[in-house]
Amino acid sequence: MDSPIAFFITVATYGTWLPGDQRGWVEYHKGWQLPDPVRELEAAAKMTEDAKILHDDQRQIVESQVRETCVHRKWVCHAVNCRTNHMHAVIGAFETPPKKVRGDLKAWCTRRLKENSMPQATENWWADRGSIRWVFDNEGLSQVVCYTLDGQDWEPDA
Repeated sequence: MDSPIAFFITVATYGTWLPGDQRGWVEYHKGWQLPDPVRELEAAAKMTEDAKILHDDQRQIVESQVRETCVHRKWVCHAVNCRTNHMHAVIGAFETPPKKVRGDLKAWCTRRLKENSMPQATENWWADRGSIRWVFDNEGLSQVVCYTLDGQDWEPDA
């Protein structure tokens, strides 16, 4: 198989998409799962903080830090969009394992968010993992960039 030209990374903020969620959810190494209200209640009971919703200045901090991390690591930031409850990034990170890319982005964004928070700073900003999709061609790259930048506010015709 060819090498990917980019990674499409999605990470939810802490507590906003729990195992069992009514929208469905992804179980590590097992794939997409149907809603499970009991499992969602169990996951919510284990939370150590409230779910994290990012406000506008925090979203700007995340987007800026993703770009800065990419420059520092010599990765290509094709697109980044931080929403109130998740972030998408399309990153060309040649010779770097995708889990390292995701981990570095989460770690550096967490540092910046903590630096700009009140003294009783949140410890948990992001979900444990997140999605990593490999992009292999320019058509796929164009699609994920378009989705990242413009698809978040798209609503189908009723």
